Amino acid sequence: MNDVNRDPLWLAVLHEAEQAAHDEPLLASFLHMTVLRHATLEDVLAFHLSSKLASPVMDARALMELFREALAANPAISRAMRADITACYDRDPACDSYSTPLLYFKGFHAIQSQRITHWLWNEGRKTLAYFLQNRISEVMGADIHPAARIGEGVMLDHGTGVVVGETAVIGNNVSLLHGVTLGGSGKDRGDRHPKIGDGVMIGAGASVLGNISVGECAKVGAGSVVLDDVQAHTTVVGVPARVVAQLCPGTPALDMDQRV
Repeated sequence: MNDVNRDPLWLAVLHEAEQAAHDEPLLASFLHMTVLRHATLEDVLAFHLSSKLASPVMDARALMELFREALAANPAISRAMRADITACYDRDPACDSYSTPLLYFKGFHAIQSQRITHWLWNEGRKTLAYFLQNRISEVMGADIHPAARIGEGVMLDHGTGVVVGETAVIGNNVSLLHGVTLGGSGKDRGDRHPKIGDGVMIGAGASVLGNISVGECAKVGAGSVVLDDVQAHTTVVGVPARVVAQLCPGTPALDMDQRV
């Protein structure tokens, strides 16, 4: 876990929570329980996710211990979580504080929950991973397979209706809007889902289907259906999607090997 004195993001979240509790007394108890009484950003995440995903057959305390175990065992989850918070702050005009996605954005919650299920999947605990995938889908509206590989700095805007298949790979600094499907064609087995490069943006309601690649910094227009590879720095729109523009290189991407 990070030393509080060396974690500027955690200090920023603490400051924002303290200010919010002062400005809105009705939320003071909520902010104390979810943020101010905790020692690290990891503790906040474990508590907040476990509270949301608890059910009659899996209580919040058991889930919180499980999430803490995952965070302690795999520091890459913490690193990715911080990058995801920063991505929301930098790329979402509706996000005006670092604490906002952490506390209120279910797309962010869905991504962090999937990082836990992915760790479980890799540990051979597939039954529990499937259980949590189902619960995440019920609570947060996003259905992301535990085996899917997801990079850092990912913004799942709104999150509602997002579906990501088992063999999908999502790079770093990717933005997915609501209703996006990264699915199979329905005909293949094995490696059958899309590979999304760094810096890609996929618009609301778009479907990318099959074992195809979307190159770095490409854009997929809202409502499009992508059935073939998309070259880097290209914009595609339509059903089926067709090229409408070549883009200039965007924000420098991180190393794809940083996928959790």
